[in-house]
Amino acid sequence: MKICVIGLGYIGLPTAALLANKGYDVYGVDVVQTTVDTINRGEIHIVEPELDTFVQAAVKSEKLKANTTPVEADVFIIAVPTPFHEGFVPNIDYVVSATKSISSYVKEGNIVILESTSPVGTTNKVEEVLQDDGVDTSKLYIAHCPERVLPGQIMRELVENDRIVGGTTPEATQKTVEFYKTFVDGEVLFTDAKTAEMAKLTENSFRDTNIAFANELSILCDKFGIDVWELISLTNRHPRVNVLNPGAGVGGHCIAVDPWFIVHAGGEDAKMIRTAREVNTYKTEWVIEKIKNEALKFEQEHGKKAKVACMGLAFKPNIDDLRESPALYITRRLIADGLEVLAVEPNIDHFSEFDIVDDKEAIEEADVVAFLVGHKEFKGLDISSDLDFCGILNS
Repeated sequence: MKICVIGLGYIGLPTAALLANKGYDVYGVDVVQTTVDTINRGEIHIVEPELDTFVQAAVKSEKLKANTTPVEADVFIIAVPTPFHEGFVPNIDYVVSATKSISSYVKEGNIVILESTSPVGTTNKVEEVLQDDGVDTSKLYIAHCPERVLPGQIMRELVENDRIVGGTTPEATQKTVEFYKTFVDGEVLFTDAKTAEMAKLTENSFRDTNIAFANELSILCDKFGIDVWELISLTNRHPRVNVLNPGAGVGGHCIAVDPWFIVHAGGEDAKMIRTAREVNTYKTEWVIEKIKNEALKFEQEHGKKAKVACMGLAFKPNIDDLRESPALYITRRLIADGLEVLAVEPNIDHFSEFDIVDDKEAIEEADVVAFLVGHKEFKGLDISSDLDFCGILNS
């Protein structure tokens, strides 16, 4: 079987590399020429443990090739971003564009899989786009199988995690399930397309709601003069309680985005999900004000502007992913508001907007140190800070 993967980002490239190492002939497609060139050299453009080994082996065996245009295949996997427009309106433009790009290549008996996390009804939209381009979709198997992996553990979880498959027809579900069973050790679960779409949105909304509880708790503890990390540790000694750790907000392409897909479609009936999103967004603004107040306090006491070290830019620990990152947003806002910022991100060597500074250099120069992301490099640093928003100094 030949497989064509559209989108070679954080999900598409690991999926393509895994399938190639399983013996499939995989053709990866991306609109960015430098990404294509990098992969064809057997190298990677993102940070993910073990991915470099998989890609190198797949390219060396000639089982993985990349280009900017699709080819005919037996299975097409769409793994492109699904952000939102202004006002948190879902944006499936990339999905539509990717679907159009394969419309002249699909043929009878092909499986077309949407892996991008999408609003309910997007898989049916894929079918409609193909029909509008003159494709007889009655002879295709179209399904949704949402990715559900954790950055930093993608290569393992692509194989071990259970997967949900929902087709536009029962036959499409069956065919797609059979395909995933060839490389997934976890259970592959049957459903319909809309339920599969809603399942992924529900998973991330559940996480978002629980994080919102922790973030609101951290704000209240700050008001009451309570150590939130000690409080959570004590509370979690209850056998049926598991409060998550708070942070500087919520980031990433999934948890910070997907709940808005439900809110947009659900309107006034999505009360809790909307509130959780608003709490997590507010937490980021709250962090900005805490840092600015600490910088102002230093300036008043010492008669000079404070240098602020922003420790971490990624949306979570130990990765280089900046998508929807609250830490990056905080850093940008502080710079825009005129503060002198030392930006630290050990997983990135170069950033186009501002210089990246070594963690030890930043701490040595900074007057105010704010820990925004709990990267492993920050553990054990000989420093105390009242602005530890990720609990790294308590770990």
